[in-house]
Amino acid sequence: MEWFIALIAVVVIGFAAVAASGRLGEFKPVQTDRPEPAWPDGPLTAADIDGLGFAVVPRGYAMDQVDEFMDRVKERLAELEG
Repeated sequence: MEWFIALIAVVVIGFAAVAASGRLGEFKPVQTDRPEPAWPDGPLTAADIDGLGFAVVPRGYAMDQVDEFMDRVKERLAELEG
């Protein structure tokens, strides 16, 4: 009886390993449900910065959104300096 239980455990663990490796089919693509910020069109102003909010994700803010915003801020500052 013990051998039978051990055999069932090995089969279940093996099935889980095969499923985790993706051999039983692919997972659906990840769908992002975080809201995209409403970027203002045209040059940025102080009011745009005050009204901007980023989506909060498990590790903090969405890094790609912050990076995009900071790129726009850098471009605007470059315009003002040049």
